[in-house]
Amino acid sequence: MISDQNKINKLITGNCKDPFEILGIHRLNKEQVIIRIFRPKVKKAFIISDILENDIKLNKINKEGFFEKVINKSKLFNYKLKLENEQGEKWITKDPYSFLPIISEYDLHLFNEGNHHQIYEKMGAHITTKKGVSGTHFSVWAPEAKRVSVVGDFNNWDGRVHQMRMLGASGVWEIFIPNITEGELYQFEIKTKSDRVLMKSDPYAFYSELRPAKASIIYEINNKHEWKDDKWMKERKEKEWLKEPISIYEVNLSSWAKVPEEKNRFLTYRELADQLVNYIKQNNYTHVELMPLAEHPLDESWGYQITGYFSATSRFGKPEDLMYLIDQFHQHNIGVILDWVPGHFPKDAHGLGRFDGSALYEHLDPLLGEHLKWGTYIFNHGRNEVKNFLISNALFWLDKFHIDGLRVDAVSSMIYLDHGRQHWRTNAYGGTENLAAIEFLKYFNSITHKYYPGILTIAEEATSRPGITSPTYSDGLGFSMKWNMGWMHDSLEYIEAESTHRKYHHNNLTFSLTYAFNENYLLSLSHDEVVHLKKSMLEKMPGDKWQKFANLRLFYSYMYAHPGKKLLFMGGEFGQWSEWNATESLDWHLLNYKPHQKLLKFVRDLNAIYQQNNALWEVDFDPQGFEWLDCNNHQKSIFSFIRKNKKENEIIVCVFNFRPVVRENYKLGVPQAGTYNEILNTDSKIYGGQNIGNLGKLKSEPIECYQRKESINITLPPLSGLYFKYQSQKEKKDGLKTR
Repeated sequence: MISDQNKINKLITGNCKDPFEILGIHRLNKEQVIIRIFRPKVKKAFIISDILENDIKLNKINKEGFFEKVINKSKLFNYKLKLENEQGEKWITKDPYSFLPIISEYDLHLFNEGNHHQIYEKMGAHITTKKGVSGTHFSVWAPEAKRVSVVGDFNNWDGRVHQMRMLGASGVWEIFIPNITEGELYQFEIKTKSDRVLMKSDPYAFYSELRPAKASIIYEINNKHEWKDDKWMKERKEKEWLKEPISIYEVNLSSWAKVPEEKNRFLTYRELADQLVNYIKQNNYTHVELMPLAEHPLDESWGYQITGYFSATSRFGKPEDLMYLIDQFHQHNIGVILDWVPGHFPKDAHGLGRFDGSALYEHLDPLLGEHLKWGTYIFNHGRNEVKNFLISNALFWLDKFHIDGLRVDAVSSMIYLDHGRQHWRTNAYGGTENLAAIEFLKYFNSITHKYYPGILTIAEEATSRPGITSPTYSDGLGFSMKWNMGWMHDSLEYIEAESTHRKYHHNNLTFSLTYAFNENYLLSLSHDEVVHLKKSMLEKMPGDKWQKFANLRLFYSYMYAHPGKKLLFMGGEFGQWSEWNATESLDWHLLNYKPHQKLLKFVRDLNAIYQQNNALWEVDFDPQGFEWLDCNNHQKSIFSFIRKNKKENEIIVCVFNFRPVVRENYKLGVPQAGTYNEILNTDSKIYGGQNIGNLGKLKSEPIECYQRKESINITLPPLSGLYFKYQSQKEKKDGLKTR
């Protein structure tokens, strides 16, 4: 025996930090080389090579499966292993320990400083060819591990077989395993400094097993789908989305619809490409927002407790199937926004938590590193490699899946150390801001927009912190838009009140206009508002059945007229009665009944009217696009205002009657003389109303009202919203049509 017994013992007990130092081919002296292998359950091992006259049998010097042989050759050479197990089975393979590292020192340098934006091309499992040999290269970051191995069916899940090496002081372990190809299950077996053995899924895996199974799957995601969205992607680069109509349909793919004939199974990505894409297109939405699609073990987490950040969930198919779905959206001119969760992650044993036995991705201090209320760990955004993991993940979805925007979950909990906590740590200056997370978000926004101009980043942020959508160069966070949580809470409180009580809540609808232009706001009626006993949108509405539908139409018309982009959660468009249940399909049978059919038609038409009239969206984030007509009529619960486009040559007068009584001869001052065409009446019979209105148009009169020289005399239906589009006398004379 030539080898050091102590080193052999470390190897076979799984305590060797660099198995490449022992295994493989090494120069022994000027005239000899030595080859060593460690293969448990192998009975015989031979070296075969073109430079050898005969196969050379290795000496088995340890019953655990350690072999070695001194060969009289002065230079290192290429060779293969011919192995035979105790059952007499024979096979030939390349020795994994005969290959040099694949990840370069420059890659490691960028990763350790947090700036390797495409690190997903290096870390994880990648099918590749090395020295003419096909196989898979594995790498993982685990700096505090005593030993890391790749395990799978290919080695009987024995962590002693494919022990990895750490590359310098980078904390990155790697190995190239020949003949391992797509579809193989694998995990990383990690031995901690305290000798605990952990089984971890690959943080960078491109595909994972369906829960409750936990293994990662070797998968090639490149060239699996031939994209046909070139036109969309080219035009997106030039889009100024803040000056465009945005009406988003928020969807949970698990529960949008199921297949009852097949035990209520999920629709696949490809089935959704047929059904969901057409549904969104027919109902005139501009975008879809998909709740998180990264792999997660618990359905009831709605996708927000992620264990596979680079894995498109296998619930609905393979990664290329999701690509096909997104491609279909683009070919139908529908943008795709994906929910992204960079703030926290679950404590599942196979996930990121205590990954190498240490607090690697999270803070060790529970006052910094845990959301006790949510039962999750918090990312350590101040650690370079963690920042690199998350930034590259954001770019991964924009790159490989052509995602058009990322809606960032729970931003408030990220930027404030005391958010949702009874106990917390202050920052270095004694404040409650999470300085590292704030810098991370600035970096995220600057990098994503740099690489992918035309994409959107949207913050779910519920505080009054300024600058969420301000540029990073002016110390803002740099988001494209921010959810207007204040508008949502105030307006829902107003609309849920009995109509006779609304006069006491008048400020709930006017207050949002005092800050509406401080940020780039998106008005959201999301999934969070229709769960946990909050009731569905329709059930929130007060009154009898007729009033509920009328109130909801009125509320939506008010929402679409209010400055800001729009988002509505699935089910709200046709009047789901029950709260959203993530384990069940939406109640599509309701569309057998006329009230629900008519509500869906209303939302469809509302989306169309919204898109066709740029006064409703071109100037959403500047006071120039909005003007109150009457905001003081609390006794009658009537509100009226004007929306204008940039050139102010398109004007829409919006009037809302939040009481269930008809208001005849309601005089309203208007900005200019001319005809006002009624382009929306929520009380129309086709929407389920009573057809009370103004015969399609009104002509202004030179009668002063509210300090305006011209006015119109309106009939306001009960619980209704009306849009009147201004048409000048010249337009009427020239026969110009309104859009």
